[in-house]
Amino acid sequence: QVQLVESGGGLVQAGGSLILSCAASGRTFNSYTMAWFRQAAGKEREFVAWISWSGGDTSYADSVKGRVTISRDNAKNTAYLQMNSLKPEDTAVYYCAARPSSLLSTAVRHYDYWGQGTQVTVAS
Repeated sequence: QVQLVESGGGLVQAGGSLILSCAASGRTFNSYTMAWFRQAAGKEREFVAWISWSGGDTSYADSVKGRVTISRDNAKNTAYLQMNSLKPEDTAVYYCAARPSSLLSTAVRHYDYWGQGTQVTVAS
C-alpha cells in the first residue's frame, strides 16, 4: 500500500510559477511510475505528466509541454511538478498518482494510488 500526499498548491497570478510536491510512503517508491493529473471544475481528470521509476523517462500533455517539469527524488520518496508561465486555464485540483510497475501510461485507470489533491488557482 502506498499513501500519497500532495502539497504546494495555491493562488498565483498568470505568468507565475508553482512547485507541487508529492510525498509517498512505503519502501518501494523507486519502483513506481509516478504521474500528475488535474481536474478542473466540471471536467474530467486529465493527464499532465509522468516519470519513470528511474527518472530517466518523462512525458507531458501537449497543453503543458514546455511549461512544466516533472521530477523525482527517490531518496526522499518525493515527486515534484514544477509549473512555470501559468495560465488561468491551468486552474484545477492537481493529483499525484502512482503505479507499481514500469508501465508508462497517461490513462487514469492505470494508476492504483492517488493523493487527495491540491488546488491550483491561476488569476488573470
